[in-house]
Amino acid sequence: MLGGNLPGSRNAMAEALKKFSASGVSNIKSSSVFHSAAVDCVPGTPDFLDMAFTGSWDGTPEALLELCQRIELEAGRPKQHSSRESRILDCDIILFGNEKISTDSLTVPHPRAHLRAFVLEPMAEIAPEMKFPDGVSVRELLMQLPEKAGNQ
Repeated sequence: MLGGNLPGSRNAMAEALKKFSASGVSNIKSSSVFHSAAVDCVPGTPDFLDMAFTGSWDGTPEALLELCQRIELEAGRPKQHSSRESRILDCDIILFGNEKISTDSLTVPHPRAHLRAFVLEPMAEIAPEMKFPDGVSVRELLMQLPEKAGNQ
């Protein structure tokens, strides 16, 4: 999942896709860019642009996380950054195959993905039948959200 809400975020997301491809993520398929209100951010935070992408990765989840963090830094995101503040680029691992991962640095599936329309809508555009480890598809989760939910 890619997102951002500062000037240049759309370009940063496009560059991130190129960097993922050049770094070993193959078969990339990306959604449209969606516009959504800032969720769980400090008051006055500008709206976000969000997009989902899928791909194949032969490395470990931890190596993919390191790649995400490197791409964020190269886009200009500070290393220490509150998730409640604006950012040029945010790279989140929502799913990693059917794996459940819980370490100090990585939780997969992303803990609130199933509650957030701004995650599920872009995912549903490219992979509606993709299943979370509990067997529920992206489409089913999106349909379960109350109208205008995902703001949690």
